[in-house]
Amino acid sequence: QCKRNEDGETVVVEKDHFMDDFFQQVEELRNNIAKIAQNVEEVKKQHSIILSAPNPEGRTKEELEELNEEIKKTANKVRARLKSIEQSFDQGENANRTSVDLRIRKTQHSVLARKFVEVMTEYNETQILFRERSKGRIQRQLEITGKTTTDEELEEMLESGNPSIFTSDIISDSQITRQALNEIESRHKDIMKLESSIRELHEMFMDMAMFVETQGEMINNIEKNVMNATDYVEHAKEETKKAVKYQSKARRKKWIIVIVLLVLLAIIGLIIGLAVGTR
Repeated sequence: QCKRNEDGETVVVEKDHFMDDFFQQVEELRNNIAKIAQNVEEVKKQHSIILSAPNPEGRTKEELEELNEEIKKTANKVRARLKSIEQSFDQGENANRTSVDLRIRKTQHSVLARKFVEVMTEYNETQILFRERSKGRIQRQLEITGKTTTDEELEEMLESGNPSIFTSDIISDSQITRQALNEIESRHKDIMKLESSIRELHEMFMDMAMFVETQGEMINNIEKNVMNATDYVEHAKEETKKAVKYQSKARRKKWIIVIVLLVLLAIIGLIIGLAVGTR
């Protein structure tokens, strides 16, 4: 950036790109969080397709795995970037950056962290719902084979990772029974993969949720201040309107008084003139 000094000479002024770089990071984070949210919606669609078919196509499950991997990859990237920004706050204070800049950065970081946790919470709830619905399908297929299980027994099977503890004694001599056993095995594999994914994301989710909880009061205060400021502005506008209206009325009254005084002076002058004339 060029600038002229008092002598008219052109000098180069170094521009501080720190906040520009920061806002670029913020934009990238927003885009990545939006990308996760979009992929979560796609995951929901794939879940519906898988749950509606007794034996879903392999490609559908592959697409679901790809989406889950993409979400995990992007989420790890977002988490690392948010952590990096958080750690830079102390460096910013040591570098004597302005309190305004630091406040802006902290606010932006808190808003992004909260949004990230909201998106990941929805993803977590989506995974849990899929697990419950898949478990329900397994329970129904077991009933078809004549095997009645309680919810606790079904959880035991899922935790053991071995569906044969309930299916080993089922005689698969009919087409319906064979189809049911195939679906039980398929659903069980889906749940095993799902639980592995949930465990991988749990630590990251809890870490960010903890941060947002500690920062929540600051965000709430900011939102409250913004609302108070908005209310104050609206109140000020109303008061200004009243003041203008009052000022307008006062000005009108002043002119009326001036006119009345002028009329009175004219009348007094006329009376004095007539009195002098009669003498």
